[in-house]
Amino acid sequence: MIAVGLPTIADALGVPLSQASWVITIYLIVMAALQPIAGKMGDIYGKRTMFLLGMLLFLVAAAACMFSFNLIWLIIFRALQAIGGAIAAPNASALIRDVVPKEKLAQTFGMFGLLMGLGAAIGPLIGSVLIGSLGWTSIFWINIPFALFSLVAAYIYLPGTRNSTGISLDILGSVYLIIGLTILTLSVTHPEYFNVWTMAILAVTVFLFIRQELRCREPLIQFTLFKIPMFTSANLAILLSNAIMYSTILVMPVLLQKTYHYSVQTVGVLLFIFSLAMSACSWFGGSLTEKLGKKKLVLLSFLISGAAVIGFLGIYQYPTFLYIAVVLLVGGIGAGIGTPSMQAASMQAVPKEMSGVASGIFSTFRYIGGMAASVMVSLMLDYHWLFYCLIVMAVIGLPLSRGFAENRGERAKTN
Repeated sequence: MIAVGLPTIADALGVPLSQASWVITIYLIVMAALQPIAGKMGDIYGKRTMFLLGMLLFLVAAAACMFSFNLIWLIIFRALQAIGGAIAAPNASALIRDVVPKEKLAQTFGMFGLLMGLGAAIGPLIGSVLIGSLGWTSIFWINIPFALFSLVAAYIYLPGTRNSTGISLDILGSVYLIIGLTILTLSVTHPEYFNVWTMAILAVTVFLFIRQELRCREPLIQFTLFKIPMFTSANLAILLSNAIMYSTILVMPVLLQKTYHYSVQTVGVLLFIFSLAMSACSWFGGSLTEKLGKKKLVLLSFLISGAAVIGFLGIYQYPTFLYIAVVLLVGGIGAGIGTPSMQAASMQAVPKEMSGVASGIFSTFRYIGGMAASVMVSLMLDYHWLFYCLIVMAVIGLPLSRGFAENRGERAKTN
């Protein structure tokens, strides 16, 4: 809904689209920076408890967004909303890892992706209708009944988990990560802030973060996990896949409305096709994992995504509804079919007791991909170059699929 409504929000608040894009960028920065520590908080205080806390904060912040009549307050409340999402998301995935047998994990994540994708598919469609009839604030108050239902259902049905003792939170590492991501994104999206001083601060922050993680007894990012090929491949793959997917969601409303004068309702229908294909193929990909294997599905995912992005370039020659619907359908297939394999691989690569940490790292890479998409869309005013970059990302993803092959020894170790 935010993606569809961003041009409308920019016009209503009287700000340029590049500034309004911070409504999305701030959400991605916070989600990327906080999810690792949120996963560890689930290990300490209980995953169910943290999920409920995250959903409650998300609900309150969504309500506050309705009363934001200038960009600054909207960005602040979106940041609070992101904190709630950052607490809830990794603990949901970790709960699945805890209660589902390993051999059914990919299939379950496929169902999980289907339900998440249905939400994403319904969002643009409902959002376009709400914006057209009730204004942009409606895309925030519509969250409230869904969030309330989720909160009540989670309280009733989610299983309790054991709390861990002797684990400390790496608060300092999280602060360094937030500072580093904020400076990096600000420097890229707003060139006027790109100078020697900001780069020096960024370099010092990166150094302090790495030193903190190497010295900390319970680090925010456990670098030793990246020695596991499957874990590393899964996280890099989701970063690239999400960068392609988010770029599609962010660029299409702007391209179609500003260049080809499609109505917001029509754009909502087109994004609905993309999201619906993505969610359906997430379920389908999870079901195929045991038959084809994670390696083949991830390879297929990047092949199809690359073909779709090449098709996006054809929009400039064939800007018809039918052509755009077809290439977005193909893009949705590519975005969805490999995601369950990526998520299951990241969880299976580590022992079960580290599921919260692994889920947080995976979620961070997922949102860094989304943040990279937001930066690219803001920078590349000629979207030809954006599509060329996305093709390169799809090509890079092809050899990553090799890291998803697992042998019997690895399977036994991660059971």
